[in-house]
Amino acid sequence: GLSIGGNHLMHCIRRNLDINIVLFNNRIYGLTKGQYSPTSPLGKITKSTPMGVIDNPLHPLCLAIGCEATFVARSIDTNIKHLTMVLQRAAEHRGTSFVEVYQNCNVFNDGAFDYATNRETKSDATLELEHGKPLVFGKNRNKGIRLNGMTPEVVELGKGITEDDLLFHDEKAPEPTLAYLLSRMTYPEFPEPIGVFRAVDRPKYDELMNAQIAEARSKGEGDLDKLFHAGDTWVVS
Repeated sequence: GLSIGGNHLMHCIRRNLDINIVLFNNRIYGLTKGQYSPTSPLGKITKSTPMGVIDNPLHPLCLAIGCEATFVARSIDTNIKHLTMVLQRAAEHRGTSFVEVYQNCNVFNDGAFDYATNRETKSDATLELEHGKPLVFGKNRNKGIRLNGMTPEVVELGKGITEDDLLFHDEKAPEPTLAYLLSRMTYPEFPEPIGVFRAVDRPKYDELMNAQIAEARSKGEGDLDKLFHAGDTWVVS
């Protein structure tokens, strides 16, 4: 989806085709026995990069949001309840839905997302997005994200800082700025957001295409012979 199929992914999203895209990210090419992939982190030692990956990794959600995706979300393979909710919302969305799923490859890249799945760390390493609510996380729900200018920062609640000081999530914002900012938050500097980043309504490609066809037909039946002989023509002897 991000390498040989990257062009298809980009154009499907920007056209807002009525399809659901679920991208499983395990940060490795498991089917080709452990080659590094477009999401493998810098320095990753694999069979095809014995001295470490030197390609800057792609961030799938950043790419989707940059292509103006109308629905963008992330979940984790082992968080079944959350994953079910995300996939149901994606299926109900009109237009292109893009869902990234953190998936463990226990053969070639085991433990890549331990920080997001381990009971001891996941509360501080992930942040569950809820529309209209402040960005709060942590085992004791005592940490949050606020903006310092245009830069997000982690703060602790209760030391002169309340939930009203935090950044509030708005998945329906017409501009993708907030969604993109959230997609750039990565562990360990930040908790990694899971849930729906963006869900907006925009015309679908097929609706626009059908409208154009209907408008063209309303002007009368076409004439292929006339069309073929219109404009500049050449006679080849």
